[in-house]
Amino acid sequence: MTIAIILSRAQYGMHAPLVAVEVDISAGLPSFTIVGLPEAVVKESKDRVRAALLNCNFEMPDGHITVNLAPADLPKEGGRFDLPIAIGILAASEQLVTNKLDTCELYGELSLTGQVRSITGALIAALAATRADHSIIVPAENVVETQVIKGCRAIAANNLLQVCAHLNDVQPLPFAQPVIELNPLPIGLDFCDVRGQAHAKRALEIAATGEHSVLLLGPPGTGKSMLAQRLSGILPLLDDDEALQTAAIRSLIGRGIELSSWRVRPFRSPHHTASAAALVGGGSQPRPGEISLAHNGVLFLDELPEFNRHVLEVLREPLESGVICISRVARQAEFPARFQMIAAMNPCPCGYLGDPASKCRCTADQVQRYRMRISGPLMDRLDMHVEVPRIPTEELQSKVGVETSATVRARVLAGREIQWQRQGKCNSRLQASEIEQWCELDREAQVLMARAMQKLALSARAYHRILKVARTIADLQSAERIHTAHVSEAIALRRLDRNNRGVAA
Repeated sequence: MTIAIILSRAQYGMHAPLVAVEVDISAGLPSFTIVGLPEAVVKESKDRVRAALLNCNFEMPDGHITVNLAPADLPKEGGRFDLPIAIGILAASEQLVTNKLDTCELYGELSLTGQVRSITGALIAALAATRADHSIIVPAENVVETQVIKGCRAIAANNLLQVCAHLNDVQPLPFAQPVIELNPLPIGLDFCDVRGQAHAKRALEIAATGEHSVLLLGPPGTGKSMLAQRLSGILPLLDDDEALQTAAIRSLIGRGIELSSWRVRPFRSPHHTASAAALVGGGSQPRPGEISLAHNGVLFLDELPEFNRHVLEVLREPLESGVICISRVARQAEFPARFQMIAAMNPCPCGYLGDPASKCRCTADQVQRYRMRISGPLMDRLDMHVEVPRIPTEELQSKVGVETSATVRARVLAGREIQWQRQGKCNSRLQASEIEQWCELDREAQVLMARAMQKLALSARAYHRILKVARTIADLQSAERIHTAHVSEAIALRRLDRNNRGVAA
């Protein structure tokens, strides 16, 4: 008997390092040992593999079976190594003779009957295999994830017998056909469902154009959640790279992709009882959280002050950097987290501060404590603070001037095209040096900005964010330079700056 080497891949954050499954069968008392830093699930694979081989009418070799998962210092987890271990045993015991294993990678968990079950992270593994010019054999449930990768040579397998028949050239399996054209996404929630609130709609249009973060502030029932839920309908679809990144993160947690909607930007709305680990990711084996699942999309935090303050504070770094690094004693993992944050809150605990139709029952101290649940540094990182007041009944019943999401989206796409042609990114991602280059103010706008800095005691971060919002407003009007009107509107869209936090203006 010879040593068999089967190629597979581990899962390590957003990476899928190559793993060589080495199988050796030597004389001695019957035993089955797996080495190479396997986790508990991997150690248990010997029982699944043994039962699968016997139930598929293969022989379980006598002697000492040693399976080495190389490199030995890389942690191995999950049931993905069941299939390569089984094929390695068959090859090492000469029950399977094939020359296809040198450039073919295998992943899959085995049932006791030999069925090949799905794994997590199949898309990331398939991307890495495609770059290495390897073909892959994956569970049939995971093959959809590989169809969106250009140049991927993937074979879907339902059971162990199918894999062996393919490798022996008895019954070759076809490569899965790549997706050539995706169905367009039908428009779901539409902006025309929200009546009135022209100021808030304008703010969300600016936010969608420049990828800015927004805080919606207003009494209960004024449409804050409705507005946020319809933001995805005016955002551009994901390009190839963005769609693959987003789908790869979903693959890590075992969620497949819908080919008809995989280019739609994600919309995540975690409950306010979510923990910090649920929001940013975590665990002994780091997994992505809500902010990574919202990568390239929208993270909506409704009832913002009801979130634990510690939970909200962990958002500060990802809002700036677009990535989250999760460090544990034995493992570190970095996940992308470039999301557009939309938050909503009431102006006070009872919700009716400043509402002419209802009387607020809160004291000034209660209002102050309620708003102080959100720290100044986090509030500073939100580009816009927008008031969403109660609207009159006649405006609620009127259909005059109502725009559909398609109409607004056309303007958003035009504004984004200007940004990409000028600087190759959205305005919200501009760095300090780029702000100086692309956000030049005329003289009157400079005077207005200086006056606002002094009167509102704005931080340098707030100053830069106002400039970026003003740049987006100018882009929506196809203006080359930022004028006074653009700066004035950008300042007006920051409702709760530092020395105004306790005042309902």
